[in-house]
Amino acid sequence: MPWLELSLTIRAAEQPRVEAALEDLGALSVTLQDADAETPDEEAIFEPGVGEIPLWNQIVLNALFDIDADRRGLTAAIADDLPFIEPSQITWREVEDQDWERAWMDQFKPMPFGRRLWVYPWNIDPPEDGGIVVVRLDPGLAFGTGTHPTTAMCLEWLDGQQMAGQLVLDYGCGSGILAIAALKCGAARAVGIDNDPQALIASHDNAERNGVSASLDVYLPGEAPKELADVLVANILAGPLGELAPTFAAAVKPGAPFALSGILFGQHEELLVRYAEWFEELEVRTLEDWVRISGRRKSK
Repeated sequence: MPWLELSLTIRAAEQPRVEAALEDLGALSVTLQDADAETPDEEAIFEPGVGEIPLWNQIVLNALFDIDADRRGLTAAIADDLPFIEPSQITWREVEDQDWERAWMDQFKPMPFGRRLWVYPWNIDPPEDGGIVVVRLDPGLAFGTGTHPTTAMCLEWLDGQQMAGQLVLDYGCGSGILAIAALKCGAARAVGIDNDPQALIASHDNAERNGVSASLDVYLPGEAPKELADVLVANILAGPLGELAPTFAAAVKPGAPFALSGILFGQHEELLVRYAEWFEELEVRTLEDWVRISGRRKSK
C-alpha cells in the first residue's frame, strides 16, 4: 500500500513543536535527516550519550500519512498550528510501501575481517565447515555491525590477536560486536562497558544469539569489578578516549595489547602524545577518514 509523505526543512529548535503537531494531525511516522547530507557541510552523529538527542542545525523532516489523507486540509492545519511554516515549504509525494527490515537485510551481507573472522546477519547461514569464525548479528541494529570503518578496523585487529584464555575489555561496547568477536576468536571472558543501558541489553541479546552470553558481562561505567584485563578495545570518540587514557592504563595488565578507534584523521596526533605516557609500540592504521591506534601497556 502506498503512503503520502510530507517533507519540509526546519531548524533544530523547531523540531519538537513540529513533530508534536504532525503527530496530532495523524502522522504515522516522523523521520529526521541532515539537511546538508551529501554536501561538504554534512555532520556525522555517532553514539549520543544517555538521554541525549543531538540534532543537526537544519533538518529535513519527513512524515508519513495514510494515502487518503487530505493534503489541502493538512497543509491548512499546519499553517494554523505552526505559523512560522509557510505552505510553500511543504512538499507532498506518494511513496510505495516496502518491507524495510527486509530491504536492510538485503544490504547487510556477510563481511570478512582479517584472516578468519566473519560477521553474518542472522538470516544467512554460514558454511558448516568453512574454517572461519562467525559472529551473528541482528540486522535491526544499525550501529556496530562492522559496516563502519572504525568497527571494521577493530574487528580486523582482534582477528590478529592471540585470544586463547584472555580476559577482554570492550569499552563502549554498543552492540557487543567486538566483545563477541573476541570470545568467538577464543577469549575466555569479556567485559563490555557502555553508558547507554540499551547498549548493554543489545550486547547481552547478541551474545545469546552467538552462544557466548555466559562469558560476557556488561556494566555501566564504574560498576565493573576491579579485575585487570589482558586485552583492551575501545571504539568510541576521540574526546572520551583522551579523557579515559589513565582509566584504561589502570584497567589492563602490563604488556596488554590495546586498540582504539572512533578517531577522525587529524585527531590521532594528540591521542598518540596522550597515550605515550602509559602505552608503547604505538601504531596508526587508517581507513577512509578514520584512524585506529594500537599498541601495548608499558611494563613499568
